[in-house]
Amino acid sequence: MRIEKGLYYTKEHEWLKVEDNVAWIGISDYAQEHLGNVVYVELPEEEDEVERGETVASLESVKAASDIYAPVSGTVVEINEALEDEPGLVNSEPYETWIVKLEMSDEEELGDLFSSEEYEKFLKEEE
Repeated sequence: MRIEKGLYYTKEHEWLKVEDNVAWIGISDYAQEHLGNVVYVELPEEEDEVERGETVASLESVKAASDIYAPVSGTVVEINEALEDEPGLVNSEPYETWIVKLEMSDEEELGDLFSSEEYEKFLKEEE
């Protein structure tokens, strides 16, 4: 199982890459492994406003459906439309495949997220 360095992580197994004031959000290798083959991705609309903790997207796999929660508050500035035709990209390339980009409204919320080292420790405690 891979944990990409230099990203932020959540307890719900989402990752964030931050550039300027934009957070790129995807799911971790751990999450995709536990979900199984993703067959459908429900994406938000661009310009949707989301609060931290709200559902921002949903994934359906052969095993289960799972919500993706906004790790930070903000406005959806872009969705990964490639996932509409190829939802399995989140399985084959979890850290290369982002789901949604949010323009953050409060960068201080990043302080509540895990570093890659903290996330690795969190996973070990979960096992």
